[in-house]
Amino acid sequence: MTSDAFEVRGGKSLSGTIIPQGAKNEALQVLSAVLLSEEDITISNIPDILDVNVLIELLEEMGVKVHRKEKDTYTFNAKDVDPDILLTEKFIKRAGHLRGSVMFLGPLLARFKKAYLPTPGGDKIGRRRLDTHFLGFVELGATYHFDKEKSFYSLTTKKLKGKYILLEEPSVTGTANIIMAAVLAEGKTTIFNAACEPYLQQLCLMLNRMGAKITGCGSNLLQIEGVEKLSGTTHRLLPDMIEIGSFIGLAAITKSHITIKDARIDALGMIPSYFQKLGIKIEFKNDDIIVHGQEHYKIQTFIDGSILTVADGPWPLFTPDLLSILLVTATQADGSVLIHQKMFESRLFFVDKLIDMGAKIILCDPHRATVIGINREYNLRGINMSSPDIRAGVSLLIAALSAEGKSTISNIHQIDRGYQYIDERLRNLGADIKRL
Repeated sequence: MTSDAFEVRGGKSLSGTIIPQGAKNEALQVLSAVLLSEEDITISNIPDILDVNVLIELLEEMGVKVHRKEKDTYTFNAKDVDPDILLTEKFIKRAGHLRGSVMFLGPLLARFKKAYLPTPGGDKIGRRRLDTHFLGFVELGATYHFDKEKSFYSLTTKKLKGKYILLEEPSVTGTANIIMAAVLAEGKTTIFNAACEPYLQQLCLMLNRMGAKITGCGSNLLQIEGVEKLSGTTHRLLPDMIEIGSFIGLAAITKSHITIKDARIDALGMIPSYFQKLGIKIEFKNDDIIVHGQEHYKIQTFIDGSILTVADGPWPLFTPDLLSILLVTATQADGSVLIHQKMFESRLFFVDKLIDMGAKIILCDPHRATVIGINREYNLRGINMSSPDIRAGVSLLIAALSAEGKSTISNIHQIDRGYQYIDERLRNLGADIKRL
């Protein structure tokens, strides 16, 4: 059983090299894609984190044969999958705790013509509707039923047929689910306003190696020619861009010299440039990112001198998963920044803990917070706090590592859901952190 609190003594500069884990959000997509084939699929660089491990266990319960070849490498064979397992009470209870289980719908519908799902859980960060997924499935020829009493979704189809689909939002998981349904549909599917994150590009490349016919990878216009069946393949996950951004912020706020190895800089989009807008000096060496410990970093303004606004948006704009990290990093900067979290209405509520630590932040409304950087006039102070979700939890951990004195962070299973061995890896950099 995982301990559920970290004790952190902050105020120390860290140093060393860290290797980012495999990408959590990519893992949830490509692991679900193994359901599309009867042949062996080997996936490497899989992170050892709670959400991914639960998803693998759910695949096993459905009949997928799972063989762990190395610490981060698994082979999956979904020849003997039974989709009706999803109707059992045990499976419903487990799948309901994991938002990533929604990714089973597209593959199961494509291969078995039926799929089921309890309302998925995950982070408590506001409404996260599934309309894009279901509207896409309906366009392809599925019918769905939602049992309000049991909070349970059912999908069935006699045959999926390709269609022109205009998505009402470029949802990453929605796009991935529709792609996985369309690869085995009859005829041609066109998806416009598709998400185009690197993780989706990875999914498309993996499916094409399995025999799918997807063109337009990396753009918002995808065309998919349906095929009768898919074969096996091997696939390696990208490094986790959210971890990489987290380590950049950690290095800056703690005045630390940290090298992030093998960062796949080509797949980071605007992430490094937004940390540079905070005044953080970042060095790129081959595929490594080096952040040098800085005494001060000054937030840029817009050209007309007005306050910098950082907002999230669809790729390649700034990812919403890193806004909380950017916000924490800005608390010790010279200058001010308006953080605008457009996608989720509850994701900024963790700032009350930062205010308790001494940060100068005005929460304007559920979507916007103004950070007035204190330019290291004083350190934040350690407090007792609780992790509300994965990203806010790591943001509070970073704040605690920069703070004077002792902090206790409870509910850390939220952090463990997305960051593997985070306490051990931070100790290797010199952090004073332990599980209680």
